[in-house]
Amino acid sequence: MIDKIIQYLRRRKRTKAIREFRGHLLHILHINDDILVESTKEKVREIIEEAEKINPDNTEEADKFIERAPLRVVKILPRQPFMTLREYADILAVAFTVAFGARALYLQPFKIPTSSMQPTLFGIHYIEDKNTLPHLPQPLHFMLYSTQNAELTVKRTGYLDNSSFSTDNKYIIFPYTRFTIGGIWYELPGEQIHIDRYCFPENIKSELREDEFRPREFKEGTQLCHGWLSLGDHLFVDRYTYHFREPKRGDIVVFNTEGLQCNASGYFYIKRLIGMPGDIIKMINNKVYVKEKGSNKFRPITDFGIAGINRIYSYKGGYHGHEPYCKNIFGNPATSQYSLEKVYDEIDKIEKPKEVYVPRDCYYMMGDNTSSSYDSRGWGFVPRRNIVGKALFIFWPFTRRWGIADHEDPLPVDSTTHESVVKAMQLQ
Repeated sequence: MIDKIIQYLRRRKRTKAIREFRGHLLHILHINDDILVESTKEKVREIIEEAEKINPDNTEEADKFIERAPLRVVKILPRQPFMTLREYADILAVAFTVAFGARALYLQPFKIPTSSMQPTLFGIHYIEDKNTLPHLPQPLHFMLYSTQNAELTVKRTGYLDNSSFSTDNKYIIFPYTRFTIGGIWYELPGEQIHIDRYCFPENIKSELREDEFRPREFKEGTQLCHGWLSLGDHLFVDRYTYHFREPKRGDIVVFNTEGLQCNASGYFYIKRLIGMPGDIIKMINNKVYVKEKGSNKFRPITDFGIAGINRIYSYKGGYHGHEPYCKNIFGNPATSQYSLEKVYDEIDKIEKPKEVYVPRDCYYMMGDNTSSSYDSRGWGFVPRRNIVGKALFIFWPFTRRWGIADHEDPLPVDSTTHESVVKAMQLQ
C-alpha cells in the first residue's frame, strides 16, 4: 500500500514537472516571437512536442527527459547578458506607456506657477515665519509642504551687486540663486524674480528712468528674509470630462496659450471661467454682471449659485472680489479693449460700465486673485480649442488645499483691505 502511494506521488511530481516545463517553453516562444529566428523556434517546438509525448508512467524515460531537456534548451537559447536588467526595463517601458497614455487621455499633472489663483490655488510664493508652518527637519518640510528654507541675515555692511545674480539647479530640479552683498556670497531658493519679490522688492522696476536706479546699501545684521519659499500647488488636470460636456461657468480651467496675445511665460495657463460664449459682461462696483445669451437683463455673477465664484465675493480668507483691469509689471492699471473699466459716454457726458461681448466658441477667464492676474481683461478670450481640461485634485503639498480642487471654504479672516488680504494669504 505504501509503495503504491509513493509511486503515485512520484508520478504526480513527474507530470507536474513536464507540464510546467512545456508551459515555460510556450511562454518563451510567445514573448520572443519577434526576436527568435525561425530555426531556433522550430527546435524549441520539437522539445515541446517531445514533452507532450512523454509518458509519466515510464519512469526511466520521464526522468531522463526531465534531466536533459533543460540543457538542450540552454544550448538552443543561450542566456543573454543583463537579462534581469532587460526584464526590469520591459516592465518600466510598459509602466511609462500606461502612465503617458493616462496623461494624454485622462489626467495630466500641472504645477501652479504664479499667484493669480490665490487663495484657491497657490503658485511659487514666500511664507514668512510667523508660526504659519510647524518647524520640521528640512526633508520633511519639503515632502509635506513643498517648502525650502529662505533665511538671510547680512554678515557685512555693503551694497547689493545686481550683476552678481546667477541661478543654478540644485539636485537637478530645485533652482537656487547666488548673489553678493558687500562682497560676501549668499544663496537663496528660487530664481531671481522670486528672490526680488520676497527679499529685494526694490529691485522690481518701477516706471522710473533707468538712470534713477541706485544701488542699495544693507547694514550688517539686517534680516532680509526669515521663512520658506513654497514651490506651489501641484494638481491633476481632468482631460476627460470636456470630451463629453462643455466647460461651465465657475470651472477652474487649464488651457494652452497658443495664439493668445499674452506674452506667456509658459505654454499653459490656469484661470476661472467667468464668461460663456454669447455673454455680455460688465463690472459695477468691482462686481461682475452677466447678460447671458438670449437674456435681456444683467445679473450679478453671484446670482448663479456657483460656490467657487461666491467665495471670491466673501471678502474673507484672502478673497477680495474682482477688479476691472489687469496690472502691468509696475503695478499700474493696464487697460485694453477687453478690460472692464468704466468708459466715458460722449453723448450722456458720464462714465458708464464698459460692456464686453464674448464671441462664439470663446470664453472669458479671470484669476481669483484679480489684483495679481494677467488674464482675459488684458489679452482677450480663450478659444474652445485651447482648453485642455479642468482642475481636479491637488496632490501636493499637504496643506489645507490638499484634495479636490476648489473645495475649501475661505478662512474666517477679514479681507476688505490690502493689509488684511496679505495677512490672510500668509495663513494658508
